[in-house]
Amino acid sequence: MAAIKVLVLDVNETLSDLEPLRARFTAAGLAEESLDTWFAATLRDGFALTAADSYAGFRTIGGDVLKAQLAAAGLEPSEDVVTGILSGFTELSTYPDVAPGLRRLRELGIRLVTLTNGAARMSERMFTEAGVLDLLEYRLDVETTGKWKPHHAAYEYAANVCGVSPEQMALVAVHPWDVDGARRAGLRGWYLDRRGTPYPEAFLAPDLIASDLVELATVIEEDATR
Repeated sequence: MAAIKVLVLDVNETLSDLEPLRARFTAAGLAEESLDTWFAATLRDGFALTAADSYAGFRTIGGDVLKAQLAAAGLEPSEDVVTGILSGFTELSTYPDVAPGLRRLRELGIRLVTLTNGAARMSERMFTEAGVLDLLEYRLDVETTGKWKPHHAAYEYAANVCGVSPEQMALVAVHPWDVDGARRAGLRGWYLDRRGTPYPEAFLAPDLIASDLVELATVIEEDATR
């Protein structure tokens, strides 16, 4: 089996904590669980367009879903309200394990890149404040391919940018659908189980499971010394 040269990191919920967005949803008059429903529905519609061989950006789809939520709650679905909520993406922070975990992974000689269904530029401030921006060789999104993850084209795009074969890459994500998609594209899939959530049997099993990035680095280091 080829050695892992590049680790592809999902961003939303894998590196970034979306929980602070919840206050923006409630401030607009929506229920607390609206954040979870919104994120799931945004992914659903992005996946649907990809399956139909079409494409729209995360902001466009997320805005449409949010307008529908506001209207269903009897609230004015204005662009100002939508922008006020979604602008919170530029103010998110990384989980506490991200900085030490990425440093340890880089020290192990693994190249680090991010690949998101959102916009890569939205995370620059977050990574800068976490002190990890310089650890990331590339920050990629799916706009170039016009295919949302888990379509194989998204992972192949990352491999082409990095100049390696998919077999020399692994993807780490909290989302089983992302791990499954990466595995089907020829990458190894590493599941970051932040919430103790059982991995679905319908998906290809992950090659590795860790609770956070520090543990992931520890497991990789231990395997390398065996």
